[in-house]
Amino acid sequence: MVLDVPFPQEASCDGDPVAGVPLSNFDHPPRAKLIIDTDPGIDDAMTMFMAFKSLELEVIGLTTIFGNGSTELVTRNALHLCEVAGLLDMPVAEGFSEPLKGGLPRVADFVHGSDGLGNTFPPDPKIKTVSKCAAEFLVDKIKEFPHEVTILALGPLTNIAGAIQKDPSFAKNVKKIFVLGGSFFASGNVNPAAEANIYGDPDAADIVFTSGADIVVIGINLTTQLKLTESDLLEIRDSKGAFGKYIYNMCVFYRNWHIESDGLNGIFLHDPGCLAALLDPSLFTYRKGALRVETQGICTGHTLLDLGLKKWNGVNPWSDQPLVSVGWTVNAQGVVNLVKDRLMRP
Repeated sequence: MVLDVPFPQEASCDGDPVAGVPLSNFDHPPRAKLIIDTDPGIDDAMTMFMAFKSLELEVIGLTTIFGNGSTELVTRNALHLCEVAGLLDMPVAEGFSEPLKGGLPRVADFVHGSDGLGNTFPPDPKIKTVSKCAAEFLVDKIKEFPHEVTILALGPLTNIAGAIQKDPSFAKNVKKIFVLGGSFFASGNVNPAAEANIYGDPDAADIVFTSGADIVVIGINLTTQLKLTESDLLEIRDSKGAFGKYIYNMCVFYRNWHIESDGLNGIFLHDPGCLAALLDPSLFTYRKGALRVETQGICTGHTLLDLGLKKWNGVNPWSDQPLVSVGWTVNAQGVVNLVKDRLMRP
């Protein structure tokens, strides 16, 4: 599996393909169109900043979904983060306020603070959302640019499932969907069976994973291997990075939660790790198989991949389902280096 729009391998940390040689001296491939489906969220905010500083990407919109806060709150945060980045014309479409089958959404304010951004309490944004809801926005953009748009899904998959239900051609016309979710043959982070994004709307996740779209899934079995230490965070803060001080201040609350929850004096790179898989797939290895999600009982939200190790006698819920690519191993230091590079770009 290779990145569809590679960035020159000899790129230096300041974004120049070769030190001392200006970018204008090189011919670049078209930038890959990206929509980020997000629930900002501290690590979502870091991922957005990474994407905005990635020259090989063209972020053409954001869609919002409950998770690290209510949909109303995370939409406000998405608009604020666009203002911080100076992207006042970035389309932001507000998504579902509850799971597909209804009920109160699970909100992780204990991880991200009551404001979703580490209790930094930013001012209300001046820019507004677009008139379309997230599912409509996704459907329209995929129709406008068939086979050109990749989706980076960082929260519950309700908006993506809604788009699939709204337009039967969506799954075959989206270029690729990168999903942060699941915990493959490892413990979850909501309970031993389930990871938070999939637990947030298991029915939506099962719809997406069985849709036939080209899907890459990065689970927390890998992202918990990806850590920024306090030293790394200080390095980002003190760098010339455009968002370094903002990121550090936001991460104080997040780091303190990691200390209490996991004994880690730093943070896990869940969402940034998923973007890293898009930017540099060589940092990961993958297994392909049919992927289903448990939607009821004590294992609600559990993701189980058929590894293809056995020819089953008879039919089961994994039979004749489309295959997805699941991240299997990760070059942890390589991902950390990539994340730091993008977050320290001026």
